[in-house]
Amino acid sequence: MNSRRNFFTGAAALVGAGLVSRVGAASLPEAPVMDNANTQPPLVPNTGRHFNGVVTLNGWSLPWRMNNGVKEFHLIAEPVVREIAPGMKANLWGYNGQSPGPTIEVVEGDRVRIFVTNRLPEHTSIHWHGQRLPNGMDGVTGLNQPGIQPGKTFVYEFVAQRPGTFMYHPHADEMVQMAMGMMGFWVTHPKNPAHHAVDRDFVFLLNAYDIDPGSYTPRTNTMLDFNLWTFNSRVFPGIDSMNVRQGDRVRIRAGNLTMTNHPLHIHGHEFEVTGTDGGWIRPQSRWPEVTTDIAVGQMRAIEFVATAPGDWAFHCHKSHHTMNAMGHDVPNLIGVDHRGIAEKINKLVPDYMVMGDKGGSMGDMEMPLPENTLPMMTGQGPFGGVEMGGMFTVVKVRKEQKRGDYSDPGWYKHPAGTVAYEWKGELPPAARATSAGGQSMPRAKPGMPVEFKVRKPKSHGHH
Repeated sequence: MNSRRNFFTGAAALVGAGLVSRVGAASLPEAPVMDNANTQPPLVPNTGRHFNGVVTLNGWSLPWRMNNGVKEFHLIAEPVVREIAPGMKANLWGYNGQSPGPTIEVVEGDRVRIFVTNRLPEHTSIHWHGQRLPNGMDGVTGLNQPGIQPGKTFVYEFVAQRPGTFMYHPHADEMVQMAMGMMGFWVTHPKNPAHHAVDRDFVFLLNAYDIDPGSYTPRTNTMLDFNLWTFNSRVFPGIDSMNVRQGDRVRIRAGNLTMTNHPLHIHGHEFEVTGTDGGWIRPQSRWPEVTTDIAVGQMRAIEFVATAPGDWAFHCHKSHHTMNAMGHDVPNLIGVDHRGIAEKINKLVPDYMVMGDKGGSMGDMEMPLPENTLPMMTGQGPFGGVEMGGMFTVVKVRKEQKRGDYSDPGWYKHPAGTVAYEWKGELPPAARATSAGGQSMPRAKPGMPVEFKVRKPKSHGHH
């Protein structure tokens, strides 16, 4: 187990001797650092061309400086501590104090210069995912550039040629570095702010970690069996809600840097997929959806008009991606009487709780947990446990939400007669199926023999 102190001490010892000197740093633009996980308001440009800023869920946008017409940013690749949700922190790698790193926002046609300082214990690079740029700026270590060694600063410079939705991440020891959280969002706005304009524009990355209960640092050799599925390295209930005004046109942009696909689903509204990392989709080519699947390495922009007031769920529709701190290889114990087993286990593990003998709710269990570990499903709503974790949040639509106000309006106050309720009257008889397969496959009559014919498959050369 790595403590936070040990984690930073080891990293600092490896890179401390090679950090950028004060003289060298004097010519670099400032590298702001974010020290909290709250969603920050959209960045309003005070230099350069105007754009309609995005809101990064539980994140922020990186300021810049103008230098002879060039927009300059400074990213620092470094060890960070990210609060996954209240009650759990993780030792990750990221940029400028957070993982994911800050969102970079530019305008189509901007000449962009990004200084990247490496404070990691190993070399790194940055690939600008989806961008058109000179080959030597593409960021693949060994192919397009040497790795950025610890303590060194490299410069990337190119023109943001097309508007759209992009990402940045390393192409250096990437199985380790991306599993440790090194990634960030990039938005190139159109020259004309009226093009593709919406009232609210939210962005976040889909990422995943494998962090053992009671530990702080991801296991980077895991391929697929992660136990924390996150929006911007946060899990519900630590993910902020997306708060909008009724009637707003809302855009949500998501990029997938996990190792599996994610079908993102919204309740109460239909949306259209309006953009990918390849560009904007023509209006005549769009169609309505309530779920869109985002494959590995892809980005999607969806848009809808928030017509229906309420607290609407927005989540990945893979059920195990809306849970926290999962364990693997756990058998299904529904219908199994394990009173005797629980007694024996309690002698070894005090306070052990039986899970699943009646298909019961894991969200209501309060088994003692190791330090720095989240319950699997711990979100609380106005009616009790939401029984969701991981990739889950809420779109809060309110008529009274002011334009440009992103603050949380609290839980929705339902009009009278619009909440599901318990029925206490007489129940009609329930219709039940009387056959196993209808007319095509009627159920066999009692006592009728059943014949099986087993045929060995022909060999296809496999042994």
